[in-house]
Amino acid sequence: MKNTQSATIIVDGGYSPAEIDLTQGVPATLTFKRINDAGCLDKVHSTSMNFSEDLPLNEERTITVDTSQAGEFPFSCGMDMFFGKVVVRP
Repeated sequence: MKNTQSATIIVDGGYSPAEIDLTQGVPATLTFKRINDAGCLDKVHSTSMNFSEDLPLNEERTITVDTSQAGEFPFSCGMDMFFGKVVVRP
């Protein structure tokens, strides 16, 4: 079985950490946990990683991300005011 990689992102007035480093070709998950009730952070989406998820307060949401391609893949809140990115390195 291949190794896996994961990252937890705390959503509290932004994303912490805002940059996630992953290794290309290794299965990966991102877990978002929103601990602040600011409105626009109740959703996270990424066109380049093909996901859109609601983030209920104080609940974890885990998303599987594709690491088959190296590069930088942005994600943002529902209103595109707060940003983060996944960096997939070869």
